[in-house]
Amino acid sequence: MNCKLAHERIVAAAYEELADEQTYELEQHLGDCPECAREQEQMLALRAQADAYPVLEPDANLIARSRLRLEAALDALPPTRWYERLGHRLLNNIASLEAAPVAACLLLLIGAGAGLLGGYQFAQNRVTHAAATQMAQAARGQVQPARASTAGVAAPAEIANISSIVRQPDSHMVEVRYNQMVPQRIEGSLDDPAIRQLLMLASQNSASAGVRGDSVGLLAAECRAGHGCPATGIRDALMVALRYDKNASVREKALQGLEPYVAEDVRVRDAVLEALMNDGDPHIRTAAINLLEPVEADTSVRQVLHSVANTDRNPYIRTVSRQVLNSVPEIQ
Repeated sequence: MNCKLAHERIVAAAYEELADEQTYELEQHLGDCPECAREQEQMLALRAQADAYPVLEPDANLIARSRLRLEAALDALPPTRWYERLGHRLLNNIASLEAAPVAACLLLLIGAGAGLLGGYQFAQNRVTHAAATQMAQAARGQVQPARASTAGVAAPAEIANISSIVRQPDSHMVEVRYNQMVPQRIEGSLDDPAIRQLLMLASQNSASAGVRGDSVGLLAAECRAGHGCPATGIRDALMVALRYDKNASVREKALQGLEPYVAEDVRVRDAVLEALMNDGDPHIRTAAINLLEPVEADTSVRQVLHSVANTDRNPYIRTVSRQVLNSVPEIQ
């Protein structure tokens, strides 16, 4: 299997639409191709992020509003010229000219020429109208104020990236700067849904590890403070950061934010177990062991701790795992 075919099957596998035999072939290729394996990790992270956002239902009046806009656009078109009307009339009456072939052919040629000329004029008018509309929109964009309200925040698909996140000292207010066609910024409380949406977007999409760290740190602080950390949304964003972010500091902040939910949320517990088994930073793995102490009686947690204590390559991780197991005699 070549890499091009593997990339196509990675997408299908991410949405569980790949046949068993093709899945086996893909797994064999991923084991030999680190680049395609990274592609699969990115695709899984993208799907997890997409699942974190709610699916918005279209408004019931969407069709009615669309029809009104279409009618307004048609009314704005320039009126047809005399040769356009003549061409349409001649074409509509061609059927009645079958008894006069020569005249019919002549009129057909005249009508075709008129139609082409009319179509050219129509296209020119449409291009002019579109250009004028774009210029007007650009002019409006140039005079937009630098400070935007949370009610006017762009949709996630319209945001290029998050450029900075600043929390005001001794305050619950946070400023998020994000880029569209031109830089934008928004200020609001950490409880504001628009601010939280931007923070979750920054935790995954920012090219800057510092911005990702700031966003994950703020989300984690909200979770630890009990200010609202829903399972679908912020908690999912923290789990994605813990699993896939390349920066150890960002992963550590995500792990800290998930700490209050290890006991109540099995998905969080599984994410922490994955960090214990697979994370490349020993400090994060040690922190994961400490987070699992309240649920060490859980069967899956016990099995992972026993496995790590007996087979892990890091002697310090083995020692910490044994200490946790020995602290509760009944699960030895």
